[in-house]
Amino acid sequence: MDQVTCAVPLHVPRPTGPWRGVQDSLSQLGNAVVYTTWGEWLPSVLTHPRLRELLGRDLDRYRRTPDAAVRYRFAASRLFTKYMAAAALGTRPEYLDLAYRLGGRPYLRGFDQLELSLTHTAELMAVGLSRTGRIGVDVELADRFVRLDLLEARMLTPAEAREIAELPEDRRIPHALELWTRKEAYTKALGQGLRLGFKEFGFGADGRLLAPDGSSATRGEWGFATHPVMGRYVLSVACHDAGLSTAGDTSVETMLDRGFLSAMTRTAAEPNTP
Repeated sequence: MDQVTCAVPLHVPRPTGPWRGVQDSLSQLGNAVVYTTWGEWLPSVLTHPRLRELLGRDLDRYRRTPDAAVRYRFAASRLFTKYMAAAALGTRPEYLDLAYRLGGRPYLRGFDQLELSLTHTAELMAVGLSRTGRIGVDVELADRFVRLDLLEARMLTPAEAREIAELPEDRRIPHALELWTRKEAYTKALGQGLRLGFKEFGFGADGRLLAPDGSSATRGEWGFATHPVMGRYVLSVACHDAGLSTAGDTSVETMLDRGFLSAMTRTAAEPNTP
């Protein structure tokens, strides 16, 4: 099969959007990726009239965080994630329940077919969503200082090390950072994190997943992409096609578990309480 295509990341600077690209990417590719800065979403954290409902089960963590900057970044990332999912599902973000699996991976309660991945570094936040299989996103500063010899010892396969050695000197560290973020995205998609050694798999020049010796390790069910964003970040995406339905319908009424839909409808009908 052809390699899966990961959506091009979309910049969404505020809750009002633009969100149309999320629906288009999900319909055409089965996955979508959005990014923003926490500063762009900070005004919404400070002024949103429904912040309590939007944070949901994360409200206690938000209140217990003593450092204001950390607290606001946390809230901005949760609002960003819920608004992205709401745009994909055609519903209101406060109706969605963001929960966490062991290890901290977020998921939408009641939506078993949707996969989420959240990443952030410095001011940048990114969220990936897929309806066809696993998805992972990772971001790093493009000018981050790294020692190439340490990267080679800890994360590069022999085939990758040889490929980097053949590059012009000014391209070696940027290419190593691209490989690093792709490996992070892949292990996040698998739910393995750092438990899966980065020297146990690699990537070829065409972006395909490889075994340590450079042989192919996929039949095309995985796709990978790396993009420069906002002039100073490298964002990588790993997306998987598990052979699920390719129907483009991501409406909340058809994707949501029926029992959860009934409960959500009853909750929405109840008057808000302070």
